[in-house]
Amino acid sequence: MTMPRDSTPIQGLRVSAYTIPTETPEADGTYEWDSTTIVIAEVTAGGKQGLGYTYADSATAKLIEDKLKEIVVGCDAMSVQATWLAMLRSIRNLGRPGICAMAISAVDTALWDLKARLLDLPLVTLLGEVRDALPIYGSGGFTNDSNEKLQDQLRGWVEQGISRVKIKIGRDARIDRQRVAAARKAIGGDVDLFVDANGAYSRKQALAQGRAFEEFKVTWFEEPVSSDDLEGLRLIRDRAPAGMDIAVGEYGNDIDYFRQMLDAGAVDVLQADATRCCGFTGFLQAATLCDAHHIPLSSHCAPALHLHIGCAAAAMRHAEYFHDHVRIERMFFDGVAEPVAGTLRPALDQPGLGLTLKRADAQKFAI
Repeated sequence: MTMPRDSTPIQGLRVSAYTIPTETPEADGTYEWDSTTIVIAEVTAGGKQGLGYTYADSATAKLIEDKLKEIVVGCDAMSVQATWLAMLRSIRNLGRPGICAMAISAVDTALWDLKARLLDLPLVTLLGEVRDALPIYGSGGFTNDSNEKLQDQLRGWVEQGISRVKIKIGRDARIDRQRVAAARKAIGGDVDLFVDANGAYSRKQALAQGRAFEEFKVTWFEEPVSSDDLEGLRLIRDRAPAGMDIAVGEYGNDIDYFRQMLDAGAVDVLQADATRCCGFTGFLQAATLCDAHHIPLSSHCAPALHLHIGCAAAAMRHAEYFHDHVRIERMFFDGVAEPVAGTLRPALDQPGLGLTLKRADAQKFAI
């Protein structure tokens, strides 16, 4: 007979938003920015507090405060998926993609952190560890960076022992080839070189660039065309050099998005982002789809958030160690893991995600 379990009601949900200027203006193949906004959710139950976050517009914080808070407070902190489903039902008439999905992501990641803290377990232990360290790749190389700045950044990662690096491309095909050549020169022949066009190329341009990049041993071509062009992605995947993976998926908000991408044969590696795909609950769904399709998974951005889930997802290949988010996570949280031999290791002596908000440091950026 199963013994009844007392519930642990969620007593509070607090949300805050902060905008952090970039060190210098940044750009990729299709977008420019000079600041990043992080929205942080904190949930309390049983004398413990869980923390989660998303990188999103400040409107996300308002949605959490005005809509999700009344849904979450009073739910059982030990029944994360039930609360997740309740949040999904509550935004039915608002539309799931975009702000709603990112709002749910912040709260869901906080709920998982809270549950692990209530059980006094590292989150990776609660989820079920399949690896003790998560490989990472250094990510930056913005399209408005000079070749000298690009090379210095890449060398820095390689000197840290990171054996995979990624640069942005997509502004000008000819200059992109020059930047790829400069990147390869900086990192030598033994480091994997990734490129990310952020959907800037046409199909024909992407095919031509893929052939040109083969000379520089590019092993990862991210979003060569729009992530909405599944037919184009499949075309490029079929015709790309054998050693070059096509990777897409960072904009996915739900399981159907990932299923359609995998069913179309559009990717060699699926990307998912727990700050966008409705949190760890949605990320685990993407991981299960990858298992079913025999396709590896890579997390997009937010390395501190993806560390524990990445060590618990069998399909996981590596995590993106994105320059902007690494800087913000170090500024905002105690307990952020530092790279060792090209990997991050979750702290097993701390409950949950092992992160603590530096409230005083963060306050100067509060919206």
